[in-house]
Amino acid sequence: MQFIDLASQQERIRKGIDARIAGVLDRGTYIMGPEVAELEQALAAFCGAKHCISCANGTDALQLALMALEVTSGDAVFVPSFTFAATAEIVPFVGATPVFVDIDLDSYNMSPDSLVRAIDAARKMGLRPAAVVPVDLFGRPADYEAITQIARAEGMALIGDSAQGWGAQYKGRLTGTLADITTTSFFPAKPLGCYGDGGALFTDDPELAAIMDSFRVHGKGVEKYDNVRIGMNSRLDTLQAAILLEKLAIYADELDKRDEIARRYSAALSDHFIIPQMPDDLRSTWAQYTLRARSEAERSRIQMILKESDIPSAVYYPKPLHQQTAYVDFPCDPNGLGNSELAASCVFSIPMSPYLTLTDQEKVIATLQSLKPNDPQATL
Repeated sequence: MQFIDLASQQERIRKGIDARIAGVLDRGTYIMGPEVAELEQALAAFCGAKHCISCANGTDALQLALMALEVTSGDAVFVPSFTFAATAEIVPFVGATPVFVDIDLDSYNMSPDSLVRAIDAARKMGLRPAAVVPVDLFGRPADYEAITQIARAEGMALIGDSAQGWGAQYKGRLTGTLADITTTSFFPAKPLGCYGDGGALFTDDPELAAIMDSFRVHGKGVEKYDNVRIGMNSRLDTLQAAILLEKLAIYADELDKRDEIARRYSAALSDHFIIPQMPDDLRSTWAQYTLRARSEAERSRIQMILKESDIPSAVYYPKPLHQQTAYVDFPCDPNGLGNSELAASCVFSIPMSPYLTLTDQEKVIATLQSLKPNDPQATL
């Protein structure tokens, strides 16, 4: 059983991928070939954004967004602590200060209440609240309505980190259209992934789109050798764009299948674990299906039993950012980040893929249903 089954997906679309790659090889335009523009148009159309700018990876996408928004020294950028390092690491790169915000345990996404406290603390430190970066963790959209209201009241830009959640639905809209700039990643394990690194940014603002397009190609101007700003080299390879075009063609169907599996998991496991909460007006991409045990020791025991049954599992993420060596000195919500710490100690993810067979789903469910907590009075 695979945790993420990319081989079955490749088998489904191999002929199309081979044809796409052959087309790139025949033309020989390996950088910014026509497939890149075709992909950008298709991605924008899928989510409803006016502009899509592809780039080399999801981390670069976040940095390009901050650069386009002119975030710099003396600025505070608010990020959740319970996420992958990329969300925070680009902030010091532009000279700004990351300020860590706690999560809500029902969503594992940024807590609006914690954000308000963190903004007040940052201002007292002499920092200018410049941007907030909610993360669509595990594929569930962040609380954009509440966070947008706070951002607008504070005069901050909103950057949606949808590396795991691009294409998810939030109250009738898709991620990619919910922030001033939305970023995503095409890392192979993502719901929409290529066969290497890749990323993209989405915006409805034509000026921001033009600036990000310039920044990704060395700060280019109208002419190739007239660089009008200090930029970077962050272009999506034509081969990766070609592969993504084939994957995008089946993406909606794969999201439906992921949702079907998640519903089956939730119905079967709700009496045994704390399952993901998904309100009726939200739809996740289910980048991961994440359960919560009652303690770190209980999680370890569960993962050991799953391994003995040849069922893979993973922990995203075992240590929140504010406790990691590189980030311990950065400011955070003055009330602490207890929810981030609790989640890091107790969550674990189980196999999730559009190609997870019914037999494998039933094996995962049966194994988890058979587990009993060490304390008979406790609930997993």
